[in-house]
Amino acid sequence: MAFLFSVTLPLMTYVETIDYLFSRLPMFSRIGQAAYKKDLTNTIRLCEYLGNPHKKFKSIHIAGTNGKGSVSHMLATILHTAGYKTGLYTSPHLKDFRERIKVNELTSGFSECREEFVIGFTERIKPVIEEIQPSFFEITVAMAFDYFTVQNVDVAVIETGLGGRFDSTNIITPVLSVITNIGMDHMNILGDSIEKIAFEKAGIIKPGVPVVIGESKPETRSMFESTAFKNHSPIFFADEKRKAIGWHWHNHHLIVELEEINKIDHPIYELDLPGIYQTKNLITVLEACLQLRSCSFAVYDADIKKALKQVKKISGLHGRWEVVHQQPLVVLDVAHNEDGIKQLMEQVEVTNHDELHMIVGMVRDKEVENILRLFPKLANYYFTQAAIPRALDAVSLKEKAEINGLHGSVYPDVNIALQQALSKAKKDDLIIVCGSVFLVGEVNISF
Repeated sequence: MAFLFSVTLPLMTYVETIDYLFSRLPMFSRIGQAAYKKDLTNTIRLCEYLGNPHKKFKSIHIAGTNGKGSVSHMLATILHTAGYKTGLYTSPHLKDFRERIKVNELTSGFSECREEFVIGFTERIKPVIEEIQPSFFEITVAMAFDYFTVQNVDVAVIETGLGGRFDSTNIITPVLSVITNIGMDHMNILGDSIEKIAFEKAGIIKPGVPVVIGESKPETRSMFESTAFKNHSPIFFADEKRKAIGWHWHNHHLIVELEEINKIDHPIYELDLPGIYQTKNLITVLEACLQLRSCSFAVYDADIKKALKQVKKISGLHGRWEVVHQQPLVVLDVAHNEDGIKQLMEQVEVTNHDELHMIVGMVRDKEVENILRLFPKLANYYFTQAAIPRALDAVSLKEKAEINGLHGSVYPDVNIALQQALSKAKKDDLIIVCGSVFLVGEVNISF
């Protein structure tokens, strides 16, 4: 049923509403582990209060250490191109909270949820907020589900926030589950081994629901297979069906040639996401599309190829090898864990440049020392921090970096660091901002 609400006092403005949500509620992106709950009770309670909106639309659930944001945006863009009204829930946001909750218009692309909806929703659930004291993420998930129901979407692509088993999004029963890959991240919460992290991610596998695994690894395969077997869920390993056998750049797009099992032809795909790590995500997306067809979704090759050329334009995905300036080349990338930084450094190695300038900021709860070992010593470093309590202060970051032979100066915020790098760099140099989603989000150069 639809809930109506009335208030006698004036509604908060959008800015006041966001301040209320950010300041009053535990928020993982700001304070870290203290905001994480190994319990779905609050999300269930919120959605019951709202009439269980998550049960009123079809969904696709996506987890993984890296790549789940790219895969989510690719799949949403493909569904849009195929003619489906599609919801898209991702986290965290870069600039505006409403980036987390989007719905497409079939004649255009995805739009962020309206400010008026955020205000009205928050006012409507204030009684239950005061009663159960949910986290910021729990409220955001419930808000997304409610918005998708109000917008009457055909399907929603739902990205997990952290882990899977206890992630607030995990109250849905999707038509398809996707786990992109498993890497060492959030070990203080998910476990200190690949196997333990895989167990948490495997928590999104639901009874009878097919699951696509993006990358097969010996140390995680048995976990995924045993969980799928217990749930009678068909399981598909994407990288065993296809592999990239060639790629190049053309007009800032990534052109990928694939080899498919039991097929002679080598299909070519063009992506407007130029990071070479997108080849792995592409393989995951293609297998997901194949399984969606088995779930009666009319998603075919022509729509897929058309959509992949314009993921950024249609879905608004940013911060993935995002070129924001030429001569010198300035790139923003949200890589922030070991696997992400490894992939970023592979991209640096194949990108033509003279000197390398690295603007780096991290959060305290990452394996900072392990990540810093992956950075090249022959680079100019600018250590800084995002304006959140969870950020590792730039002085401490510099001290840890120097142990690994990385030398540079400290700057109070990312934009001062970027201006300094721009003043030093020559036209053929490369400047990269990385290490934290929140750091990238604070860069003032417009996307």
